[in-house]
Amino acid sequence: MHQISVLALPGVVLFDLAIALEVFDNQPDRYTTTVCAPSSGPVPSTGPVPVHAAAGLTSLVEADTVIVPGFNPRDVPAREVLAALHDAAERGARVISICTGAFALAPTGLLDQRSATTHWYYTDELAQRYPRVQVDPDVLYVDHGDIASSAGMAAGIDLCLHLVRRDHGADAATDIARRMVVPPHRRGGQAQLLDRPLPPNGDTLAETCAWAREHLDQRLTVADLAQHAGYAPRTFARHFRAQTGTTPLRWLTAQRIHQARRLLEQTDRTVTDIARNVGLGTAANLRAQLARDAHTSPNAYRRTYQESHREPRYDEDSAH
Repeated sequence: MHQISVLALPGVVLFDLAIALEVFDNQPDRYTTTVCAPSSGPVPSTGPVPVHAAAGLTSLVEADTVIVPGFNPRDVPAREVLAALHDAAERGARVISICTGAFALAPTGLLDQRSATTHWYYTDELAQRYPRVQVDPDVLYVDHGDIASSAGMAAGIDLCLHLVRRDHGADAATDIARRMVVPPHRRGGQAQLLDRPLPPNGDTLAETCAWAREHLDQRLTVADLAQHAGYAPRTFARHFRAQTGTTPLRWLTAQRIHQARRLLEQTDRTVTDIARNVGLGTAANLRAQLARDAHTSPNAYRRTYQESHREPRYDEDSAH
């Protein structure tokens, strides 16, 4: 059982706290969650509702993951809080910040010489106060495996779903996203400042996205997508970027990787066959894309997430 401690600092942002609980606390067969604080008891929040912390900082001692929701970034956490976060990371816990929670990680030194992000409104302040942190203002989240940070508000949902995907596979994250009525996967490199995260249902671009997902095995170009949507290629690309925050080709690659993950989890098809089926062409390309997206190889990913326990069979790509 994976133990998660959600550290509510004074002035905790209720929405950020709720994200962590909504994603993880509703999976009692996978995670146990505890809301903690510098000391147990009521914690003032950004709203009129106080948060009750069931535990103090000792909760961080045995946590597998520590999540720090946003709080007032101008309030530097107490030394004992910073020490507890640093010790948890040194012990091997995964340490996560949502929104301005990065202002609790930065003074511990855990973000030094690493890329990190926070709400776009505070990225300049984070960079100025902590120059050792490589602040990226243009992404939804950054994941280094042991340390991760998200931008503001809904980007915290994206990061938490990403963590579930890492822990339990694409379908587990998709099930939660469906219950929460949010996109199942927005890649961390997507831009923060968007009008809408995905084209709305019934929109021409949404219909084209659905069509493209059904034809991932084919060689799709921006011109193909534009023709389906009834736009000139440049107009289509402009509208697509405005609505999704990414380019059509980057979106296609993300969809192909997502489908490749599902096939690795649920089938025994070879890496070469999966690469062709999802439109990535070769096993080498799939390996490169998965290494960038999930920091692992196809065969290591399959060993981690394969639900069946059949005897493994020879995969001609396993030697690579």
